[in-house]
Amino acid sequence: MPKLNVVASIIDKVAGHVDKFTLDKEEKANLIMEINKAQIEVNKIEAGSSSLFKSGWRPFVGWVCAFALCYHFVLQLMMAFALTAAGYNIVLPEFDMTTLTTVLMGLLGLGGMRSFEKVKRSA
Repeated sequence: MPKLNVVASIIDKVAGHVDKFTLDKEEKANLIMEINKAQIEVNKIEAGSSSLFKSGWRPFVGWVCAFALCYHFVLQLMMAFALTAAGYNIVLPEFDMTTLTTVLMGLLGLGGMRSFEKVKRSA
């Protein structure tokens, strides 16, 4: 648990600076990088846990997203074709891909990359 205390103290220090208004773009980028490094440390500690509820939730969400993408883009089309060819008129369920991609992008960390781009004004 001492690693968590170190990570928590880093986050507290960085969070205190983020709220301050500064025009220095390099300082903002450094603060964001410190936050990301602290989050990586937390992720490492979670992943190393023996508790399935701490270390297993990300892989579970990842596999759910992978299966949903596979179903939506591959299996659903093949199943619809095979069922129609066999003479069955069955409509397969569809789901909202925007919700899935939001979860997937968050899981892959692409939301943070976008925030970093906004701070650097390079988007």
